[in-house]
Amino acid sequence: MGRTEYYNDPNAPKANTLVPASNLLVVDDSGAVLLQRRRDTGQWALPGGAQDIGETAAQCAVRECLEETGIVAEITGFLGVYTNPHHIVAYADGEIRQQYENTYIGRPVGGEPTINDEADGVRFVRPADLDQYDIHPSMRQQISDYLAGTYPYLG
Repeated sequence: MGRTEYYNDPNAPKANTLVPASNLLVVDDSGAVLLQRRRDTGQWALPGGAQDIGETAAQCAVRECLEETGIVAEITGFLGVYTNPHHIVAYADGEIRQQYENTYIGRPVGGEPTINDEADGVRFVRPADLDQYDIHPSMRQQISDYLAGTYPYLG
């Protein structure tokens, strides 16, 4: 499904949905952050996605991480709630979504980085190397908040 992201763009279409989603910022023992390169945008991002009925936000984050990266992770903390009404995602089917993400912190406990239908690249990236990657500003904010220790973020 095609998607177009608008970030602080005055020409963005008006949102017609708000869907709870969860991300998992996974950090390995060396301090590297797990990123996936999204097939639909080509940008690097934290694993995450829409919450399913019958699961908690935390369960969603763990499930999405496994589905999108092949990494089994456990939650170790909470980074924050990210709800920017100026971050709009328009989908090819007509859905226009306002950002709403619960972002958790986790650590890997199993699995191997694996590409799939949603991600054509999966890897752990050292903080010093993050600037070499095309990371959407909303994801960069979440990673920066974690690295700066400014969490939980409740905005």
